[in-house]
Amino acid sequence: MSHVRTGAERLAADPALAGGARLGLITNPTGVLPDLTPTTDALLAAGLPLTALFGPEHGLRGTAQAGSSERDAVDPATGLPVFDTHELSGDDLDRVVAASGVDTLVFDIADVGARFYTFVWTMYDLLASAARLGLSFVVLDRPNPLGGTVEEGPLLDPAFASFVGRFPLPVRHGRTAGELAALFGFDADLRVVTMEGWRRDMSWAETGLPWVMPSVNMPTPDTALVYPGTGLFEGTNFSEGRGTTRPFELVGAPYADERYAAALNGLELPGVRFRDTWFTPTFHKHAGVPVRGVQLHVHDPRAFRPVLTGLSMLHTARVLYPDDLVWKGDDLFLDLLWGSDTLTRCLEAGDDPRELCPPPGRPEGHLLYS
Repeated sequence: MSHVRTGAERLAADPALAGGARLGLITNPTGVLPDLTPTTDALLAAGLPLTALFGPEHGLRGTAQAGSSERDAVDPATGLPVFDTHELSGDDLDRVVAASGVDTLVFDIADVGARFYTFVWTMYDLLASAARLGLSFVVLDRPNPLGGTVEEGPLLDPAFASFVGRFPLPVRHGRTAGELAALFGFDADLRVVTMEGWRRDMSWAETGLPWVMPSVNMPTPDTALVYPGTGLFEGTNFSEGRGTTRPFELVGAPYADERYAAALNGLELPGVRFRDTWFTPTFHKHAGVPVRGVQLHVHDPRAFRPVLTGLSMLHTARVLYPDDLVWKGDDLFLDLLWGSDTLTRCLEAGDDPRELCPPPGRPEGHLLYS
């Protein structure tokens, strides 16, 4: 079976695509060629002048849980210095990038297609830093595992910008990292090493590429498919399945009961069925406590609408468990995930939040693929 040729694979074959005399690679475990050779090793073997590595949330090796990273270190495989970028921006990030001594930043991390997944915001912050410092920036493009034909959900309100959303994108954005970098519009020397053979309507399986976990709670392409919807439960006291082997596909709470699955199946949402189930998270919310809820079974990925599904699940939980479902916290995280306070205000009023979700559209502007 043939495979999509990623930007990393193309650069390893043609080092001139990057330019620069001192390259800093922003990467994590997803930075591999189709044969699973790490991009770092492939670029060094091709003679590219890598002089530093940069790690995002979860770290260069991907060992850290959500909201954490790995400290600055020296990579034992290459001897290159590793700089931790997580939670750094502005002057703090500029100091780290300047101290690395690189003249070109190269980004090679797989995204999952949801606005509140943080890797594209690491790219955003480092693009901004490159613009301020006069550095070049190269994106080694990779497929969006949700495809590129659909965008879903409202745009982020800039008043709610954070590390889970810095730019007005819909929740499911339908773009590749290279397309996003161009869309952000920074005044930087930006180059995108595009893929060969990727079409916007491709499923992940059709790319022929191996799935490498982008982060510790994103184990499979199935996880990525549901994440733009069930990821919203991170802002509530429902478990989103962290601490299980099927995070974001399992959703539940100690107070949920058999009515939840029945009510969700009664909605006849496109492309998905819900199985009544029990699970016990080993960490995070309700750790060690048996909870009841549902497992999402997506039977038609092309019809499935993750954001609509997530809103429907939240609304149903609000209707069934009005005294138990909690979505408020000191940081109002659900507002940051949604990109505004319209969802929490809708839940507080008892209204149907599905009205907040415009009909799905097709991405437009700065598209690199047909």
